Amino acid sequence: MSIAHQIASVQENSVAQKAGIEPMDVIKSLNGVELKDIFDYYYYSDEPSLDVVVEKPDHRLVNIHIEKEEGQDLGVTFENGLMDDYKSCHNKCMFCFIDQMPPGMRDTLYFKDDDTRLSFLQGNYVTLTNMKEDDINRIIHYHLAPINISVHATNPELRCKMLHNRFAGDILEKIRRLADAGIEMNSQIVLCKGENDGEELDRSIRELLDFYPYMQSLSVVPVGLTKFRKGLYPLEPFEKEDAKQVLETIHKWQDISFEKYGTHFVQASDEWYLVAGQELPTEERYDGYMQLENGVGMIRLLMDEFQDALKKEHRHPFMKAKKVSVATGRLAAPFIETLCKEFMGKFPKIEIGVYPIRNDFFGERITVSGLITGQDLIAQLKDKDLGECLFIPQNMVRQQERDFLDDITIPQAESALQVKIDIVKSSGQEFVKQLLTQ
Repeated sequence: MSIAHQIASVQENSVAQKAGIEPMDVIKSLNGVELKDIFDYYYYSDEPSLDVVVEKPDHRLVNIHIEKEEGQDLGVTFENGLMDDYKSCHNKCMFCFIDQMPPGMRDTLYFKDDDTRLSFLQGNYVTLTNMKEDDINRIIHYHLAPINISVHATNPELRCKMLHNRFAGDILEKIRRLADAGIEMNSQIVLCKGENDGEELDRSIRELLDFYPYMQSLSVVPVGLTKFRKGLYPLEPFEKEDAKQVLETIHKWQDISFEKYGTHFVQASDEWYLVAGQELPTEERYDGYMQLENGVGMIRLLMDEFQDALKKEHRHPFMKAKKVSVATGRLAAPFIETLCKEFMGKFPKIEIGVYPIRNDFFGERITVSGLITGQDLIAQLKDKDLGECLFIPQNMVRQQERDFLDDITIPQAESALQVKIDIVKSSGQEFVKQLLTQ
């Protein structure tokens, strides 16, 4: 009996529950088709008339006929989200962040996934290097979209070098096949100084733009360099002048794309503007924030949402005076400080202290809030007057487990700092709301 196909839970009053399907059951086939993974399940369970073969925990096979609305979900959750083993990454990328992790952390942080199915289910970016002919055919047959692709370089020789994989050079051929089939894609480039920047970046943007509109967007992010790089490929951080040149290239192609297609297509992550000392673009240049999860436009969106929400709030003459604190990464700290000053200008009874947390754990070159550990937070704030509450951004912790990357939990941090910790939701509106209601 396949554990991967085993049902973990059945939704109350769902189609599956009414048909007698229960947790611990295993779905063997739908309309005579044996299921390989979650894509088969989604595709064949879409039908309005289903003949389902279920294996019970005692190994009995039960035939169940189901009539439902077309597209209506059965309402089951599987023990394994993919209904199959996860595919690990076969590349040895010169910039891989997992290779820069210190020893002794939780096992899941060392797993290198490169499973195309996670691109559709969770938005992961994948290299397509472990995709076989059958995998591409299934994507085309099921018309699965969008797929998020880690390109890094379109130059075949350079891509093979960067991914340390001699089979990585056919990326444009695979993209062309997907585009010819009408599959929508997004792409990203992790930029490494002296490797895929300069003329190579110019080439990659040009060649990916040729696939528009099926290649919908491209983000360019700087390589993340921790202090744990002993024995790894020598890479240097981007300095101010480097960042300016990168932005000049990106802005040039944005203008070309906008004139030709009415979209800016290629986007720079927020870090480039901070390193270059340039102002963030306006909302209009982000094309609806298509690359938000890659750190593209996150600060602009937060600022605009915060300021819009603040304008709508009325002054509260009987508001109780209080002091609160905000901890964030060094990247976002200057922008958070600006927002908090605007807030205190309207609500002077609320004092807000903003604390940029230096990343001693991974190294000072890591400036994003999502990689701050509990131990760094505690060490740098333990002697501070944090007031009634300490706000931290949502990406600093795992939401379900409520712990940091180093497994320190929220209650442990609260105990060490002697303050309540409140997690700020991802939107600027929620930030304003939490500041007012805390």
